[in-house]
Amino acid sequence: MISRQLVLTYLYLLIYVCLSSGVILFNKWVLSPKYFKFPFPITLTMIHMAFSGIVTFFLVRVFKVVAPVKMTFHIYATCVIPISAFFASSLWFGNTAYLYISVAFIQMLKALMPVATFIMAVLCGTDKLRWDLFFNMVLVSVGVVVSSYGEIHFNVIGTLYQVTGIFAEALRLVLTQVLLQKKGLTLNPITSLYYIAPCSFIFLFIPWYLLEKPEMDASQIQFNYSIFFLNALSAFALNISIFLVIGRTGAVTIRVAGVLKDWILIALSTIIFPESVITSLNIIGYAVALSGVVMYNYLKMKDVKANQLPADNNPDRSTKDKKVLNTYRPDNSMDNSDGTVIGGLASEAAAADEEAPLIPSARLSYVTRTQTGSFSNR
Repeated sequence: MISRQLVLTYLYLLIYVCLSSGVILFNKWVLSPKYFKFPFPITLTMIHMAFSGIVTFFLVRVFKVVAPVKMTFHIYATCVIPISAFFASSLWFGNTAYLYISVAFIQMLKALMPVATFIMAVLCGTDKLRWDLFFNMVLVSVGVVVSSYGEIHFNVIGTLYQVTGIFAEALRLVLTQVLLQKKGLTLNPITSLYYIAPCSFIFLFIPWYLLEKPEMDASQIQFNYSIFFLNALSAFALNISIFLVIGRTGAVTIRVAGVLKDWILIALSTIIFPESVITSLNIIGYAVALSGVVMYNYLKMKDVKANQLPADNNPDRSTKDKKVLNTYRPDNSMDNSDGTVIGGLASEAAAADEEAPLIPSARLSYVTRTQTGSFSNR
């Protein structure tokens, strides 16, 4: 039984790494003017949102795979709408960067994600300025600067799009903590997609109508429905794989797998896209940045262990309760009387997979898990 569970866990991790890498390369291939020649990132993101919204509607409302949370108009207006706005912005800017810079360089720039999240969290008052974390942020920034200096095909516009998308996503994570934590809501990837995807689609519609629709009308581009269906399906499947991996292992494992995935992706991108060239300065700079990210994750894990409640080791709890409550929980998390885990999302930037059309909350509540059943049975 133990052997089978380990095999399933590693299988889910392998699927996650393959899907995450595949979605990035797929998006680059679709958007690249050299390959599929569909230079409309907002349109591609809207297709993801529409597909994900439709599928999650059936999963939540028709097939009852996941139970919806209690969502009032006030919560939707004050929480979901602003979060969706920054979510749509991060996807828009992030996908637009594919038009200008290589996949390898984009992955190197994504090392700035903990830096952006830390800055936003400090500015919003959800995290304190700590010198140990600040040193790691400086180390990451220096590594990214060195990597950028070594980029042969450096493009200012593409870099600005990617960095803007990173900070938009960081602000979304902090807003999720500030807004949803006050309401006591915990969303898993499916329910998050159910509520956020339609709203993000609407936010994306405005810039699409002003910026991309006139160009699409002028070019009279023909849609290849099979390609876009496969692209949207792979992006949605990525979210499901994250759902499964976190359910079995926790967000810590997602972080480790994400580091491995980044190196694999950088290597694959140079093979699939020959114009993507990696220099020695790229590698040195990214290694320096990655060391800062790893140290940052280590410090945050120490904080998590220090903040865990002694009740987690209560021998009177059932085996299932122990397994759930010992699952990775983010900073400042706490247990309510009903067992729902609430906590900060800002520290979960490294656990999120920003290439997916949904950035999961990287946490599963006890209530949600008991409602949906065992993840291994799906």
